[in-house]
Amino acid sequence: MINIPVHNHTNPEGLYSFDARGIAKRFRHAAIFGALDALHPGEVMRFVNDHDPIPLLQQMEARYGQTVEITYRQREPAGVVIDFAKR
Repeated sequence: MINIPVHNHTNPEGLYSFDARGIAKRFRHAAIFGALDALHPGEVMRFVNDHDPIPLLQQMEARYGQTVEITYRQREPAGVVIDFAKR
């Protein structure tokens, strides 16, 4: 029998950073949805972006409904920090 190590990539705080500024615009939404899909209930993705992503938030509401809670941590013209919490 082969033992395959199981990797648990969770951190104790359940908070994961996602900086969208370094991702090409054409890949951003797919990368964000992939990261959100990987979250377990109770985990949070702290999202950093160079602008307020209103169209993204509308897409998220349509896709996830009430299963993802959105909380702005910083909202300025130069950029935003938003926590996306999986319920």
